[in-house]
Amino acid sequence: MPDQSMKMSELISALSHALDMTEGQPPGHCIRACWIGMQLGQTCGLQAHQLWELYYTILLKDLGCSSNAARICQLYATDDLGFKHDFKSVDGSLKQVLNFVLQHTGVQKGLAERFKQTLSVMRNGTKWSTELMQTRCERGADIARQLRFNEAVAEGIRGLDEHWNGGGKPYGLKGDAISMYSRIALLSQVIDVFFTGTDRHACLAEVEKRCGSWFEPSLVECFLSIADDTFWDTLASTNLAELIIQLEPAQFQVTLDEDYIDEIAAAFGQVVDSKSPFTAGHSNRVALITDLLARELGYSQERRRWLKRAALLHDVGKLGISNSILDKPDKLTDEEFTTIKLHPTFTGEILSRIGAFKELADVAQAHHERMDGKGYPLGLQGDEVTLDTRIITTADIFDAITADRPYRGPIPVPQALEMMAEHLDTQVDRRCYEALLKVSHEFHFIEH
Repeated sequence: MPDQSMKMSELISALSHALDMTEGQPPGHCIRACWIGMQLGQTCGLQAHQLWELYYTILLKDLGCSSNAARICQLYATDDLGFKHDFKSVDGSLKQVLNFVLQHTGVQKGLAERFKQTLSVMRNGTKWSTELMQTRCERGADIARQLRFNEAVAEGIRGLDEHWNGGGKPYGLKGDAISMYSRIALLSQVIDVFFTGTDRHACLAEVEKRCGSWFEPSLVECFLSIADDTFWDTLASTNLAELIIQLEPAQFQVTLDEDYIDEIAAAFGQVVDSKSPFTAGHSNRVALITDLLARELGYSQERRRWLKRAALLHDVGKLGISNSILDKPDKLTDEEFTTIKLHPTFTGEILSRIGAFKELADVAQAHHERMDGKGYPLGLQGDEVTLDTRIITTADIFDAITADRPYRGPIPVPQALEMMAEHLDTQVDRRCYEALLKVSHEFHFIEH
């Protein structure tokens, strides 16, 4: 369905909650950091176009965060979400870094394996952390460019982890060589992490401790000048999401057309697929198959476009699931399976934040429901599972079977179709399956 007059700020601020998930941050982290950054930018005298660029730099600062999740699990043998959450509190001192490594390396391994893994981190930690930061920053900047943001925003995202004294990563930029937007974004991020994790006093102490090393002194002075009771009360308020949409400089507001919404959905599909090497291209393939099925089933061009958008975003909730589960080569424990079953709920929570996406959120969230009532998360059955959802489910199952997985290789198309036929009218809709058979000759265009 057409999404009339949707503002860029509404869509991006809502989707930023997905980035909070994959960074292991409390809901609303990017929004709070954006609000902080805009207060700093206004106080520092940034012009309206600079404030607009700063606004999207901070909302999208974590665009590349999913791209290093699998590597973190591999190098540190740990849960990437907890790792990322806790790492944001580390100030870079030797003592804190060592404590962090000891507490987060190989936590799910036996004692001997954990010791061996920790030793590897001690030997290679600097090289590995630089690699992880570079992957994240470059990927984030690239996706920002795909979203039609200018180079100033892309560079702001790319330089997020650089420090004022040159001690940051991945490029060791120093002082004014770091984008102003990066400098404000980093300070805003740390302010929110310590405020939400502890309190305002700990936050102020941490900012002052890092002044001159991580942070530009004049920016810290600017922050201290506005950090009154009103500042902290507003930061803690429950209506900050509405305030953020109003903060976008009015003369630069972007109203999205259908093509742009499609591009944003595709870009966030890429963010999801970057989280695991086993899901590379999954969202795009499911979207393409969904579109073919909808065409075969007589959907209008308009409705096909809408459904393809839902397919691109159906797995956005996986950003809230650790790669230690997503990429596990062995059978999941009951507890791990319960965790992975949360991802459709997360998808619904993220997409339902967008007013015009209410129906789309319901359809995307239901992609693991079954006609026999044995699906999740809601246990829908029969006609409660709409044809829209059944189409996406069919496409999702087909791609999952034919794709490479941690526990097996890809299964050939003919065999995959035979496997799906065994679940007709329970997990796989018969009409969708028949449409799948008719369009399967077109799948050579869809590369795994």
